[in-house]
Amino acid sequence: MDKTLSRDGTSIAYRRRGDGPTVLLVGGALSTAADGAALAALLVPRFTVVTYDRRGRGVSGDGGPYTVRREIEDLAAVVAATGERVSVFGMLSGGALALEAQAAGLPVDLLAVYEPPYTPGTTGLLYKSRCTARLHRLLADGDRGGAVELYLSRTGVPEDTITRMRRAPLWSGLEAVAHTLAYDDALLGDGSVPAARFASVTARTLVVTGGFSTAQAHATTLALAAAIPRARHRTLTGQTRELAPHVIAPVLAEFFDRPVHARQAS
Repeated sequence: MDKTLSRDGTSIAYRRRGDGPTVLLVGGALSTAADGAALAALLVPRFTVVTYDRRGRGVSGDGGPYTVRREIEDLAAVVAATGERVSVFGMLSGGALALEAQAAGLPVDLLAVYEPPYTPGTTGLLYKSRCTARLHRLLADGDRGGAVELYLSRTGVPEDTITRMRRAPLWSGLEAVAHTLAYDDALLGDGSVPAARFASVTARTLVVTGGFSTAQAHATTLALAAAIPRARHRTLTGQTRELAPHVIAPVLAEFFDRPVHARQAS
């Protein structure tokens, strides 16, 4: 992987493959650049695809203390390293990061996000507050496994599946990046959709949800689409939070493969 330096000197690793307009993939919680490989492979025939290890993951550095601003600067450093404007797809909390970065001025013409996991509403905000407090207690106590389990249970993974995962080789890799769950948690603030801030998003934006996703995911993505000036909403039939690469790839290809003059006019 190539590396670039973020503003605070943290080394951020990224991989660039393919030829054509550049699409940057931003992963969600616990993910690394490797997790975007399947989607990248489907997009490479038409695009240059960039994947990267977010701060504290894979072979990227982890200069501290963490702030959302520093993650925005990491993303900006990867964009600058490509040497051109990019289109961006953010998955889950990676979508929240992409939106925050574009609202802060990241030069992006086309932006797609899949189910940024905000939890608006009185019940959702209380649930987020309680989970945040528990996550920080677990991490402060050094219980990385407990932090991963909390995240998985929050995202709907059944208890028996988590038990099996704990015995699998992949568990040690999840524990290794468990501290970054606090980063994703910080990206989501108190859980409410930051409508006033996202009113500054200038990119033409596609907000996507799955047809089999939760009612909260549907409501949240609709709220996001309403808050972003140049956004439209799309539901993918049969999809859940675990989005299939072969389903989202043609949607992204159609959205990102717009002529330059059409982007400028829209």
